[in-house]
Amino acid sequence: MIRRIDLRGSSIDPRVAVPRAAMDVADAADRIAPILREVREEGAEAVLRWSEQLDGVRPPALRVPAEQIANAEAGLEPAVRAALLEAIDRTKRAHLDQRRTDTTSVVVAGGTVTERWIPVERVGLYVPGGRAVYPSSVIMNVVPAQVAGVSSLVVVSPPQRDFGGWPHPTILGACALLGVDEVYSVGGAQAIAMLAYGVDLPAGGRCEPVDLVTGPG
Repeated sequence: MIRRIDLRGSSIDPRVAVPRAAMDVADAADRIAPILREVREEGAEAVLRWSEQLDGVRPPALRVPAEQIANAEAGLEPAVRAALLEAIDRTKRAHLDQRRTDTTSVVVAGGTVTERWIPVERVGLYVPGGRAVYPSSVIMNVVPAQVAGVSSLVVVSPPQRDFGGWPHPTILGACALLGVDEVYSVGGAQAIAMLAYGVDLPAGGRCEPVDLVTGPG
């Protein structure tokens, strides 16, 4: 049963009555420091090793093949596809209205100051996985980046044992609907480290470092 707290007429600080979950950031930083260091020094092998240790599965490859993404889109149930497309459309409409235009101010005769909004070049988008499936995280991160004009998008999502070490098919299907073809089967701190430092891929190619990482929450 949902617990109800009635604060009407109470002088208690709501932050005390309804505390938010707390996290010891310093402790978390200490715990992930070895992961960050090993990914920076060892590259893809460290990413794969930590994925196997923490997620219980070693992905067949870090980058998800285009065929795997296409198959995931083809396998979407009609109702799921329709819901995703509707969510994409609604999210896009909202973010289109948030776009800002350049503003020029005349500060003195013949002197102006212009404020310009320029998108970063490359963004990494973290989509969680595990206990639940969050295609909404794909949509709510990819769409605003596309509307802003980001030219290079990369999605990372944890490998799933039930799906052969690839991210959940619904996640891949959402990526396909949005035209995102650079997707990696990796999660956790090792994914963030890979996005930050960049790694050479065992099968060839490279995951280039990103300018910014976004995620849910």
